[in-house]
Amino acid sequence: MKQYLPIILTIVLFSCDASKKKTSANETADDTSEINAGISKEVPKLDLEQANKLAELPLHCINIEYPNRLSQTLGGDEDLKSPTTLHPAFYGCFDWHSSVHGHWSLVRLLKSFPNLDDAESIKARLLNNISKENIEAEVAYFHGKHNKSYERTYGWAWLLKLAEELHTWDDDTARQLEANLQPLTDLIAEKYIEYLPKLNYALRVGTHTNTAFGLSFAYDYAKTVRHEDLKSAIQDRALFFFKNDEHCPISWEPSGSDFLSPCLEEAALMKRLLPLEDYKVWLENFLPQLKDKGFNMEVGLVSDRTDGHLVHLDGVNFSRTWNLYKIAEDMPEYHHLKAVANQHIHYSLPSIFGDDYMGGHWLGSFAIYALNSSKL
Repeated sequence: MKQYLPIILTIVLFSCDASKKKTSANETADDTSEINAGISKEVPKLDLEQANKLAELPLHCINIEYPNRLSQTLGGDEDLKSPTTLHPAFYGCFDWHSSVHGHWSLVRLLKSFPNLDDAESIKARLLNNISKENIEAEVAYFHGKHNKSYERTYGWAWLLKLAEELHTWDDDTARQLEANLQPLTDLIAEKYIEYLPKLNYALRVGTHTNTAFGLSFAYDYAKTVRHEDLKSAIQDRALFFFKNDEHCPISWEPSGSDFLSPCLEEAALMKRLLPLEDYKVWLENFLPQLKDKGFNMEVGLVSDRTDGHLVHLDGVNFSRTWNLYKIAEDMPEYHHLKAVANQHIHYSLPSIFGDDYMGGHWLGSFAIYALNSSKL
């Protein structure tokens, strides 16, 4: 039987040969208990050297036009245009939302590590991409007849997360970028406010359209910038959808190409919205097993990181991490969840630095957000 060495977040693993990082094609769901037992439960750390390595992922793709998945609805031949024409700000990284959160990654890393390698050239690239003119073109695309719901709500959520990160970054470059982005930020906020009252049923999936994920990031933005109308719209609809939920079937997760946990995304969203004591009651009804000190979740195994859908399971590991940390925040009786979160990030983190674009174009953002969640 194979022996699985503990995966420890160190510089050694960050620089491992890509062939040593990839999950064996022979790892299957039957192996997960043994794999979990060998994964570190230590709190992951993000330092400058690791930040520089993570920055390479979005830097490699934010200005790479092809391959590209436009997800565009065509109204006629006149709509057939290149990605750089349609989306001059966010054309790279394979698709629009990945480009948006690739830019977020760079902002987050610059904000956390002002001495990041080539910081000034990275700022210049951000200013070039998120220019006033480019954002005007992005806004125009959303006003088009056939693409008004474009990137709803996953891309919308990441756009507001980028806006939030700029707003809280004390830097002259951030002020210029925030001003340039503002027309698109305002449009996305308006789209949320218009859309949410029309949504009669939550989308409880593990992929892009997950309602709880889309509302969590939007709520963070609304709270940070004190956008009361957006905040109220999110609170009203989220409580309508989720307040009476009980016994979420977390044992069904993950599905084969999930990168989000429907149960944990909902639990983390409600943590944002309910008073703490009310939340504790809600959580015991929704996921009572989380309070068990012996609670564990087996990591999502990735059998082929060159497959754009199968590599999603690395994303589910990172998103579980940030949600478990959010759930455990300010609740000592749930602090054991942090060890479960740590196992998930330690499993997937070393593998995102391979040379395959299917994961490399987006997983860095998930890793950065998960690493920062461990500070909660």
